[in-house]
Amino acid sequence: MTVPFATSARSSVGLEWELMLADGKTGDLAPRAPEVIEALADSTAHERFTVTGELLTNTLEVTSGVGSTVAAAVDDIADAIAAVRTVTDPMGLELLCAGSHPFAQWFEQGVTDKTRYHKLIERTQWWGRNMMIWGVHVHVGVDDVDKVLPIVNALATYLPHLQALSASSPFWAGESTGYASNRALVFQQLPTAGLPWPLQNWAEYESYLDDMAATGVMADATEVRWDVRPAPRWGTVEVRACDGMSTLPELAAVTALVQVLVEHFSRELDAGRELPILQPWFVRENKWRAARYGMDARLIVDRAGTQVPVAEHLRETLDRLADVAVELKCARELAGVDAILSGGASYARQLTVAEAAGGDLREVVQHLIREFRNGPTLREHLLTLAR
Repeated sequence: MTVPFATSARSSVGLEWELMLADGKTGDLAPRAPEVIEALADSTAHERFTVTGELLTNTLEVTSGVGSTVAAAVDDIADAIAAVRTVTDPMGLELLCAGSHPFAQWFEQGVTDKTRYHKLIERTQWWGRNMMIWGVHVHVGVDDVDKVLPIVNALATYLPHLQALSASSPFWAGESTGYASNRALVFQQLPTAGLPWPLQNWAEYESYLDDMAATGVMADATEVRWDVRPAPRWGTVEVRACDGMSTLPELAAVTALVQVLVEHFSRELDAGRELPILQPWFVRENKWRAARYGMDARLIVDRAGTQVPVAEHLRETLDRLADVAVELKCARELAGVDAILSGGASYARQLTVAEAAGGDLREVVQHLIREFRNGPTLREHLLTLAR
């Protein structure tokens, strides 16, 4: 098949954030997304943001318009959340976000009544029903289709960094998993999910799609669920490796890192330089290490097998990309990465709360609800950085 790659503004940004609906008193998941979406339909029809459903009826997905800056995209997300709360607050529902819900059970969750979701569950069975996962998708515009696969391959070397920063799923169905991001390993069980195949150019990508369609694995490019993938319809590269971020400033920080990485790689290609990649077996090992150890992971950072703590390599990366961030007007948002490095990612905070509560995971859910509702807005967070 011939797959056109849409025109998009270089390094423009779009966001998709999957949010849980929970009962405000019990903290358990609430299957009321269809009601919320219907109640919002008229009032949000002409907004830049959207509020839609996902696989499970306990989930809302809020999406931004196309932003020229990270701040613009995050502002859309903040507006979407404010609109959602006009409906959920009177219903006694709370919003929260993490890669997994600490104690909910898969067999108690309802599937959204759409053909594509029913087909997915029919094919994937137990694994599909276990997809109680929430994530963030970051789109960044690419100005030339010939850059797309090289950028995807280069970004694969940074997926463990992004996964560690966003890791927020240490609990699963009431159990402590020992992983910072259990979501990362659950999600890759789906067909076409997981790490991208190391394709070299757009023609190879089209050939891959032909093979998968001809054998009935999928219908089109929208069913490619790689951790980082081309998004032909939007003219973007889409990073899907991140657990659901627990606060808006953390969402902004990770988005800024993705944006500056894509722009940096684009400039390297403009200069005629090859982008650095790792052996696929190193990429796979790094993903596992980030899922298991989060911010304590030691990553393989070059083809010679050099191993460096993820926090150290992230700080080196931030220094190297500082000028790009200034030009893209996301330097303050990117500074939020250092805040995560200093203060810990969501999985670490959840584990601390669980320990203090004697293992009561209901307290972890209330912690996530409080963080999402009462944590600093992006504007408040940026003001603290400026002081």
